[in-house]
Amino acid sequence: MYFFKPISDEVRLSQIIFNKHKKTMKLILGSIFACIAAILQAAAGFLPGIGYFLSPLATAPILLCSMFSIPFGVMSYFLTIMLLFILQPTELIVFPFTTGLLGLGIGASFYFFRKRLSIIATGAILLMLGIMSLIFIFHFPVLGPAVPVSFSFLTICFLLAFIYSWLWVEIALIIFKRLKMIII
Repeated sequence: MYFFKPISDEVRLSQIIFNKHKKTMKLILGSIFACIAAILQAAAGFLPGIGYFLSPLATAPILLCSMFSIPFGVMSYFLTIMLLFILQPTELIVFPFTTGLLGLGIGASFYFFRKRLSIIATGAILLMLGIMSLIFIFHFPVLGPAVPVSFSFLTICFLLAFIYSWLWVEIALIIFKRLKMIII
């Protein structure tokens, strides 16, 4: 079955090769990924309308950086949060709990898991935890003010988070294969 197939070892081999590079190159690469993520996330505030379609793409730089190295992915995640504090503070509550957390979770799960299903499930669980913490702890209507929060609705949200995570895993594998030629 498709979900139980192991993902190729290209990611693990690339992590080993990436760790052989000098620390300066790794820091520069993590900073570039953080800048790209901050610009994409801040696009919703700077470009109303089209910016809302660009904002979810902020997952990709964090995800790719986490695929190469978990510590540098975490560094890129926090650096993006600091850049958003300067660029677009209104996006600061959404990124750490949804877009950034999804990228960090999927990227790190490539290191820990081999099966596609467990990588996708990790991303979906982290995304749902982030959305639920925004809704129930911070009382931030991330899904919109008119959306009722009930158990059946949260079940549907988990299914949508699973599909969204699956989409990002497949996109990450495609981008990773193209990007690894340049970086490694």
